[in-house]
Order: sequence, then structure tokens, then C-alpha cells
Amino acid sequence: MRIISGKFKGRVLTSFQAEHIRPTTDRVKETLFNKWMTEVEAAQVLDLFAGTGNLGLESLSRGCRHVDFVEMNIKSIQILKKNIELLKIAANEYNIFKQDVLLYLRNYQGLPYKLILVDPPFTEKIAHAVMLALDVSNCCNGNTLIAIESHKKERIDEVYQGLYRYDFRDYGDKVLSFFAKKAQD
Repeated sequence: MRIISGKFKGRVLTSFQAEHIRPTTDRVKETLFNKWMTEVEAAQVLDLFAGTGNLGLESLSRGCRHVDFVEMNIKSIQILKKNIELLKIAANEYNIFKQDVLLYLRNYQGLPYKLILVDPPFTEKIAHAVMLALDVSNCCNGNTLIAIESHKKERIDEVYQGLYRYDFRDYGDKVLSFFAKKAQD
């Protein structure tokens, strides 16, 4: 795993062997950030199922203002902290929440995020449940963009009550879906 662009370009992140983590490939990451090229600068970012921080750290490298990492697994959090230390990320540029993602979304009371990165473990098949939770969460408003990576056979609807998929990329066994809020009637 490495940072592919920005101020940390080429930096290699802490390597590991863990069954619960499936890092986002450079190809998928490049597609995601090319799509959001103009959106990342100074953005408030939420990295759900953060794992080792691969996506959130890429966001910081590309100029986002702040990332909130949400992750339950203590081994993942330890690796995330090593990566933050390795890149010398300032304390005011991130928060780590050791919390269940669905609980975080349900209880969130802060300002809406500009970008939300979602990479749930394929083994749990919870992408649809996460999208349902995002649909009603205070994390989102009309300016929020969401990217979710999921297994090809996992359920992801094209439209939720307040969200619609505006782009979709197929990578064989996985898909990358981009969502935004629907315009209010």
C-alpha cells in the first residue's frame, strides 16, 4: 500500500497480514480520487471502516482539511496509528473513533461531511445497511458525496430515499459506487 498522489506521494504505508483487511487497490483509489479531484481540497472527510487509513490518508495527502476515521478492529487502529505517525500527520488533522460504523452514523450530531469514503469488509455483506444508515444520518447534506466499495454480489441499490448513484465502476469482483443527495422537491 502506498500513497499515490499529493504531498505524501510514493510513501509506502505499514504492511501487514490480516484476514479482516482488504486494502483498496491503487487502480480503484486512483479512479475514486480522479473523480473527486476538485472536491478533496480543504474538505471535511469521513473514512468509514477505515482499516489502515489508506483512503483517509490519501485524502490528507491530496489536501483535505480533516479526516475522521471510524474503525472497530484494534489491530487495524494500531496500523492506522503507525501510518499516521509515519506520515507525521498533525493531531488537528484527524480523529480516530473506535466505534461501530452504524452506531456512529445513527448518533452523529456534528456538521455534515463533504466526502464520505466507505469500504466495508466484504465478509459482512453490510454495504446496503450502511447506505440506509447514511441516507438518514446527519453526516450528509446536499453537498455531501459518498463513495462505497462493495463486493459485486452484494446489494447496493441505485436509489435510496434521499440518495442516488451518479456513477458506478465495475472491477470484476468489486464495484465502486458514487452517491449524492437528491435535490429537494
